[in-house]
Amino acid sequence: MAATPRHEIPSSAESALHLAAELAIRYTQEIADRRVSPAASDVENLSRFHEPFPEQPCDPAKVIAVLDELGSPATVASTGRRYFGYVIGGALPASMAASWLASAWDQNVALRTMSPVAADLEEVVLCWVCDALGLPADCGGGLVTCATMANFTALAAARSALLARAGWNVVDDGLFGAPPIQVVVGAEVHVSMQKALNMVGFGKRRVIAVEVDSRGRMRADKLPKLSDRTIVCIQAGNVNTGAFDPASEICARAKEQGAWVHVDGAFGLWAHASPKYRHLTAGFTLADSWATDAHKWPNVNYDSGIVIVRDADTLRTALMGTAAYLQAGSGREPMYFAPEASRRARGVELWAALKSLGRAGLRELIERTCAYAARFAEGFRAAGFTVLNDVVINQVLVSFGSPENTREVIRRVQEEGTCWCGGTVWQGQAAMRISVSSWATTEADVERSLAAMLRIARDVHSQA
Repeated sequence: MAATPRHEIPSSAESALHLAAELAIRYTQEIADRRVSPAASDVENLSRFHEPFPEQPCDPAKVIAVLDELGSPATVASTGRRYFGYVIGGALPASMAASWLASAWDQNVALRTMSPVAADLEEVVLCWVCDALGLPADCGGGLVTCATMANFTALAAARSALLARAGWNVVDDGLFGAPPIQVVVGAEVHVSMQKALNMVGFGKRRVIAVEVDSRGRMRADKLPKLSDRTIVCIQAGNVNTGAFDPASEICARAKEQGAWVHVDGAFGLWAHASPKYRHLTAGFTLADSWATDAHKWPNVNYDSGIVIVRDADTLRTALMGTAAYLQAGSGREPMYFAPEASRRARGVELWAALKSLGRAGLRELIERTCAYAARFAEGFRAAGFTVLNDVVINQVLVSFGSPENTREVIRRVQEEGTCWCGGTVWQGQAAMRISVSSWATTEADVERSLAAMLRIARDVHSQA
């Protein structure tokens, strides 16, 4: 359906919704063929948004028209087929459509009485997620914005639980004078975990970083002495290499000493949904809490983070908040399992995505994107470039020689627009980082992107 011509835009709110739907559909139809990064001129046009706060109201349809005219061309095509940056998934059709409907519903999912459907869907999808990840069905869980907030929430629960063992009540007494808690992480801990640790109150100087191996995995033999006031944070999927910490060994050691194990599994935990890659997640189910994202591999709209804690009461106790006007029912109340009280019903999109995929679809999505990552690695190696990591799932690190050459290749790839990949420095080496995460990516997209990257890399080398 063609978009309504701008000069014929009607003024009613209903027409604004129709126009938004038409423009959104056109955007999704065109996203596969457009350049991935916006053109410089489209970014420059964003300056037209910078105006004084309008004195008078503006027709809703005209608002949508301006938003599309200036905003749509300046987006990054991360929902398209050739975006390979930052472990960002696309948006499944069912999830995107559910997001439209959820916006129309505009439900507040704090309490069940505010939205029975949102509360029920949240409960359903948390059960589905535990099933897909191989976690106990009676875990407690909450839907948050991202893995950073999921890590934060789990750490808050861990902090309260460990201090309660020491006879300290965080809710009543706060943290002033509380017994110290030891935190252990791997030397390649993700920045989201570092941020979460800071927010919970565990400063950098109080955190012990354990040596990692050549793949970025925490070395279990280098763990310090643990206790029942220790939180050990492990990774399911190193953000650079995709590698998995040896969870079985670490959890066994932690359990012997009564330590709490938390898993930062923003994308890697989903490997459990594939029989082909499930061995990578061995031992992670032994942990006490987990954090993951649905807007990565499951391709749910942003923002969709998930926190899961083995002991549901521990999570509820850490996040409980009551008031006379907040009339809780006998069922699960969403606000007791997430930091936010008032929040959007993000479980709607998650339910739609998992319902549309099913177990088979989720498995196929994971295995297909991993196969595409392996194809990228194969193509780079065949062309004489160095793949720095063992490609165990969907992450590829490639060096194009010197750090200067590698950075120049990344710059030109991003500027050229066929695809988009980011840069990183891993174990002292500059690299281009490729993450294949989108449901929409095809074999043809991989070959087209690989050809563009190799062409640019050869040009850079010839000019060096």
